[in-house]
Amino acid sequence: MNSLVILLISIVVLVCGYLFYGRWLAKQWGVDPSKETPAHTMADGNDYVAAKAPVLLGHHFASIAGAGPINGPIQAAIFGWVPVLLWILIGGVFFGATHDFAALFSSIRHEGKSIGHVIEVNIGRRGKKLFLVFAYLTLLLVVAAFGSIVVGTFASGPAGSDAYNLANGRTAMISMLFIVLAIVFGFLVYRRNAPLGVSTVIGVAALVLCIVVGYLCPIHLSKTFWEIFVLAYILIASVTPVWILLQPRDYLNSFLLYGMIILAVLGIVVAHPTMNLPAFTGFGGINGNSQLFPVLFITVACGAISGFHSLVGSGTTAKQLDNEKDAMAIGYGGMLIECGLAVISLICVSFLFADGAMPSGTPTQVFATGIATMLQTMGLPYDVMYSVLILAVSAFCLTSLDTATRLARYMLQEFFVDEGESVENLTGFKKAISNPFVATLITVVIGGILMTGGYSLIWPLFGAANQLLAALALLASAAWLGNIGKNNKMFYIPMVFMLAATVTSLIITFKTKLGRLITPPENPTVAADVLQCLFSAVLVILAVVLVIEGVKALSNKKPAEAKK
Repeated sequence: MNSLVILLISIVVLVCGYLFYGRWLAKQWGVDPSKETPAHTMADGNDYVAAKAPVLLGHHFASIAGAGPINGPIQAAIFGWVPVLLWILIGGVFFGATHDFAALFSSIRHEGKSIGHVIEVNIGRRGKKLFLVFAYLTLLLVVAAFGSIVVGTFASGPAGSDAYNLANGRTAMISMLFIVLAIVFGFLVYRRNAPLGVSTVIGVAALVLCIVVGYLCPIHLSKTFWEIFVLAYILIASVTPVWILLQPRDYLNSFLLYGMIILAVLGIVVAHPTMNLPAFTGFGGINGNSQLFPVLFITVACGAISGFHSLVGSGTTAKQLDNEKDAMAIGYGGMLIECGLAVISLICVSFLFADGAMPSGTPTQVFATGIATMLQTMGLPYDVMYSVLILAVSAFCLTSLDTATRLARYMLQEFFVDEGESVENLTGFKKAISNPFVATLITVVIGGILMTGGYSLIWPLFGAANQLLAALALLASAAWLGNIGKNNKMFYIPMVFMLAATVTSLIITFKTKLGRLITPPENPTVAADVLQCLFSAVLVILAVVLVIEGVKALSNKKPAEAKK
């Protein structure tokens, strides 16, 4: 199959999904441009700051993407390109984009607070507490993992040493220049009222200059230095007002990411390579040792549906949405852009598949190799394109990293604030731990400990935990819409399917790890097996409890108590 045909079909499906299904959802849920959003009613100059739609889309897209839409499809390609493509397109339009849009919209109708708060109001206080603990622990894993990835793409020893890595040195320098550029951009736009259009043109030009300077003048610093730097950076970035760094950096970074997608599409259009990967390799995958259900639906998350997106949409994005009319473009549209990136990733791995074997290297390397090879047919230098693509993926991860830290801070604060209360009215221990600086410091310290050693023991459970978050976010949105008398039936199939996939995955993990503990293999990994066995059981129990609570809420509608 020609990859260009796959790309064109995908674009048509995603655009039609946005124009028809996305608009239908907005109408069903009652999106109202005349309603004031929390960015205005609760404006505080720190977290609640209204952002223009293009700026907020840049933040939202850069935050939800991370390396997910690249890693997932490439890893799941063991089942062939057809099942992965179908899941990306069907899952993206009817599962993921619906989930993201609903999380954002339900949050702006609940004071810009998290899905945990939506659960408290529409399902119950116990459900909120359970969800927030689960979400916070999941975010700690994200902070640890993405922090490790960023450090890994920055660290480089001096020339001639074993740790020397030219690509890392370039990426580190460019990323540092990006941070400075973002602060200047934010100051000019938000404090000097510089026109956004003119500022964007100048900012993008400066972005290109940063890439050139970083490419020519790499910096080589140790892994230890970058571990300390990254932790200090997310500590500061997560408590500073969003207009100083988060909004402008993510907005400018988004142009790098859009540029990466445009380059990739250009490479596919010009080279239009053949999909060498078989259309379907069997329900057990290429090696016969996997299970299409549930592995495919857990592995391809960000490219189809991802629970992390609900935390972003109901966390940072909802607090910056200027007008409800922008919710569909940012929530639903942002997810479909990510689906497009997932399709490109699938094309890359299918193109590089040869001699019955998957291409070697990490998913990021496979992605960069595939696109750079295609662009080479246009006369563009392979090494430059490869470096730029690696840089773009690193930018995804750095953005997701400090967004995740800020989100974790929100979760920790909300845990101690019940419906009708505020952080300002708390006393004693609750007031101390709900302080933004204290909550952030706790998150960074724990995340840092996990980052430098330990998170890998339970990281294999992240995929299932992330998809469980998605199922619970769908449940919360369904409960709220049902309570206010709106159509919520579009959530039922995605919610049940994701719960089934998640619980099945967790039960398989539990049985596998328990079996390893009972009959240890030649190379036992006792600590990892114990932790994964324990946490998989806890997650299944959590899912069952919240589903029971949710079903009760769905069957006992209470419109008088629910927020509209």
